[in-house]
Amino acid sequence: MTAIQAGANSGSRGRIGARLRDRYLEVVASIYLYNEYRGYTALDRVLEAARARCPDEAEFIAAVASHRDDERKHYVMFKRWFERRGSMPLSVDRSCGHIDHFIQRVFGCKIDELDTSAVIADGSSFERLCRVIMLTEQRGFAQVEVLLRNRLILADPVMTRIFTIIHADEPSHFLPYQHWLERQGKSQGRCNEKIADWSIHKLLMLVKLPMLFFNRGAGRLVDWPDAGEGLTV
Repeated sequence: MTAIQAGANSGSRGRIGARLRDRYLEVVASIYLYNEYRGYTALDRVLEAARARCPDEAEFIAAVASHRDDERKHYVMFKRWFERRGSMPLSVDRSCGHIDHFIQRVFGCKIDELDTSAVIADGSSFERLCRVIMLTEQRGFAQVEVLLRNRLILADPVMTRIFTIIHADEPSHFLPYQHWLERQGKSQGRCNEKIADWSIHKLLMLVKLPMLFFNRGAGRLVDWPDAGEGLTV
């Protein structure tokens, strides 16, 4: 093999590696964008329930509102990451949503079908909802720590910055619910809920993410999820 051929082969491998890296980043960003959007829109209803169930707990209500705002902020960061690339996210549905699966398993319905009035009226339902959010956010915190050690993530300075911000925000997303449950003398997570959280995480990491990565025919969003909100970002 001549030096020219060796150089050509090396360049080809480099281009393939770059394409695989870019594909991995856009898969991760697409899944996170979906989950962050799902998170802040669902938290609007959690905030409604918190205000009704705990009208005298201003600090807790403020923490839920701040959590909602952070989820919106994270969504916007991923949206801008795609905008800088000049591309739309891959089309991701509720099958890639951790909170979607969790709500389905614990409450037996989709997020959009969750009866907010029933959650407000039933103390045990509100407690379950707080545990689901707490466990989801604790899982998210652990996963971001893994991603911040991932060389493919670290190779993209903007993506690294996004996950660094998320990592800093995450404790304030699960601690308010944890502390509220502690004040009520309630469980920090029942065995079936912890098993559900673990199995959902494995499903997403070992099945859903690889399937999306290798699905070269996966479509892309035509409109941003927040297109109908009338918000300027």
